[in-house]
Amino acid sequence: MSRNRLSSTTVHIMALDGTLNVNSLFMFASFLGITLNPADPNSSLVNSAACTASSAVAKHFVEFHVYSFTSFLFSSLIASCLKLAITTDAKTGQIHHTNNSGGGGGGGVGEVHSTGGNVNLRLLQGGILASAGGSISGCAFLTAALVDLVEIKLGTLACWGWYTAAAIIPMLILVPSALVIYIGLLFYAFNR
Repeated sequence: MSRNRLSSTTVHIMALDGTLNVNSLFMFASFLGITLNPADPNSSLVNSAACTASSAVAKHFVEFHVYSFTSFLFSSLIASCLKLAITTDAKTGQIHHTNNSGGGGGGGVGEVHSTGGNVNLRLLQGGILASAGGSISGCAFLTAALVDLVEIKLGTLACWGWYTAAAIIPMLILVPSALVIYIGLLFYAFNR
């Protein structure tokens, strides 16, 4: 078995496994966030009425958690389907021909080799991009929900309390930075 055949299949399966594992954790976090009642007055740390978050913030908190959960579920379902397609193809030996192969099934440009057959590279890339898009939007919605949670628990951003700023600023720096790195590496992987 050539190095190219083994590495492309293994890398794709490992990437899909990673997506599924991370999405599972984030889906669990989103689900816990949905069950949390942030509007409970007994669990708020806000001392000033002017800094108390409005009911709209609490509604956005729930909305963003639902959107996050939905995005991670979408991403996980796409990743599961892709992984199933790759592993089923490898086990059964079915060959999926593309129009780029120039006729026979001889490993054209538009195919990814697995151990038992070929999977259309364009469909695989499209599925991975869709899955990554779901993960990225899920992270964005989860971050927005956490900002709302901080506003409910520690005070609104308009008050710029120390604890509110200390909770939100690192999150708004680290999460987008990680997403930029993730997107950059994703495009790097597609251009190799």
